[in-house]
Amino acid sequence: MAEYSINKGIGRSAEFQGLKAQYLFIFAGGLLAVFVIFVVMYMAVVSQWICIGFGITAASVPVYGTFYLNKKTIRLSTARTGLPTKTIRPIRERKI
Repeated sequence: MAEYSINKGIGRSAEFQGLKAQYLFIFAGGLLAVFVIFVVMYMAVVSQWICIGFGITAASVPVYGTFYLNKKTIRLSTARTGLPTKTIRPIRERKI
């Protein structure tokens, strides 16, 4: 059985396989909500294939959404830290 590292250090936010802490809650909450709706539909004697189709389709939304938000946040944070706040000297255009 494989071991997964959840926390990478003191004072840093929890991260599990690339997902940051706030997106872990969205991910888990979304999948839990889909599971509860699936169970309610199944108990209400909705067709089994409709329940399975709904479960697969609805579960893909929080999975795709959380990974999309996580990637977008990573890009924004690296863009903020990668750009200088002011230039040291002005860049002059060369005349040819």
